Formats: sequence, structure tokens, C-alpha cells
Amino acid sequence: MRRFNWCIIGSGWIAHEMGDVLQQLDGIYGVFNHSKEEAKKYAEEYNVSHVFTKEEEMLADENIDIVYVATPHNLHYQFTKNALLAGKNVFAEKVITVNSEQLEECVAIAKEKNLMIMEGMTLYHMPLFKEMKRRIETGDIGKVKLVQVNFGSHKEYDTTHRFFSKELAGGALLDIGVYALSFARFFLEQKPNVVLSTVNYFETSVDEESGILMKNEQGQMVVTALTMRAKQPKRGVVVGEKGYIEIEEYPRADKGKIVYTETGKVEEISSGNSADALKYEALALQKCIEDNDNGEELRYTRDVNALLTEVRNIWGFKYPFEE
Repeated sequence: MRRFNWCIIGSGWIAHEMGDVLQQLDGIYGVFNHSKEEAKKYAEEYNVSHVFTKEEEMLADENIDIVYVATPHNLHYQFTKNALLAGKNVFAEKVITVNSEQLEECVAIAKEKNLMIMEGMTLYHMPLFKEMKRRIETGDIGKVKLVQVNFGSHKEYDTTHRFFSKELAGGALLDIGVYALSFARFFLEQKPNVVLSTVNYFETSVDEESGILMKNEQGQMVVTALTMRAKQPKRGVVVGEKGYIEIEEYPRADKGKIVYTETGKVEEISSGNSADALKYEALALQKCIEDNDNGEELRYTRDVNALLTEVRNIWGFKYPFEE
């Protein structure tokens, strides 16, 4: 695989996690931050040779192959779109854009310019998920009938944090719900075409908790529960006619089990390494670029983004910058 020059936008915790990964691969070519102090600090920590404080200067650098967007949600669309227009491949943290209209515009630009675009959805690239899908395809649990998936975080009470900020596209749905719906979509034969939902709001008017019920044309159903101020297991269950798959801590899981209905047998399955989750993603994008093929992951991303948008439409909820 050829060498790729990555440029990081942002310097928060996820940018540091990815920085650790990229140091194991080809290193980091550049970092962008409006704060020169923050950019230089990140560059010194990760031995980054190029520091940018102006977006236009970064995008004008022809040596950059991939732009990694690690900002709050509300800025993903701006940086993704501009990077694509400048001829850069894009890896954007989840949620890739706050609504499907933004995403479809970016996908169209990527297609026109023959570029790759990927969302940082770890589970699509975890070896365990690929193995579980293979086991479904070989008929181990029979036809999939139902997916149950929960995600509950207990975010510290801080009305100024991005988690609770309407201006920064906070709320449970886009922060953790994207994982739950991505889990479900990965194991469904087709995108759901029926969506029902209800929601409770936090005092800052972002969604604090919600329930989502979905069904596709094959009759496969999804039941999802999200909470942002009450802990619950990150558990996904894929229910088939002959058994079920259960995966705990599913965003970066490397272990799961299959329980067989007729015998009650429990088969423990391990594959991959949770610690390598971001490495799997980075290598997957680089392979997409080499193969000139976004793969099925982009289809899942588009489907999930459309579902997230539909859920918010059901609630009648928009962010201020969407008005």
C-alpha cells in the first residue's frame, strides 16, 4: 500500500486517538486548527511537519491525500465539503453530517471528483462484525427477524458541553444513536422504510433520551433505546429463527456470542482487537482509495444518516443552523 499524507482537523480526544494510530502507519503530514497554540501543541506531540491555521492554506496543499475531520458535529459538513471540492479524500468522524441533505451533497461531489468519503463508524470495520455477518449468511441463526440495540451514556451534567449544545448539534441521537442505528443497518437486508419514535428533551432542548422502532420491507424490525443521562448496556442483539447473536460494548467489540434456540448451546466468538478499531478504519479508507471503491460502508452510512434525519423530522426537531 502506498504512503498517504493525512491532515488532521481538530485536536480533541478523538484526534489524539487517531494520531496514535497514524503514527503507527505513515505518520501525520499536517494539522489544522484556528488556534495556532493548539495546532503547534498537537504538531509537537505527534511530530507533524505542517501546521495550518487557515483553512484555505491547508486545502491548497497538493501533498495532502486525506483530510480527517475531528471537530464538533456542526462543522463536519463545512470541512468535508470544502475538502472534497479541493480534491481531498475525507474521513469524517461520526456523525458524518447532521442531516442527509448535507451528506448527499458531499457524496455527489466525491463522485464527481472521483474521491473517497468515509464516516468514522468503527463497527463497520471490526473483524468480529464481519465474522458475525458471515455466520448469518451461512444460515447459523436462520433468517434475521429482529434487531434490539441499546446505548446509554451518563454524560456529566454540564449545560455548556457540546453534548448538550443545540448550536453544536448535540444530543443523544447524533452522538450515540448513530452507533445504534449503524449496528442495526449492518445486519439488516435492507434499509427500514417504516420509522416511529418518541423523545424526551434535556433542559437545553437537545434530545436526552429516545425510543426508535423501525421495520423494512422484508419485515425485519429494529427496537432501539438511547439515553444520555442514564447508563445502560451498549448491547446489540440480532435475533434469527434458529438463534441469536449478542454483542456487548458493540462500537469496538472483538467478542460476542451465538445462542442456538433448539439446543441452548452458547458459542463464544472472538475476532480482531478492540484496541485496533481506529487502525481498521484508517486502513479501510486507504484501501478504498487504492481500489477506487467506497464499498458497501458508504451505502450503510447514507442509509443511517437518512434514518437519523427521518427520526428528527418525526420529532419536529432542527438545529438552529438548519432553519
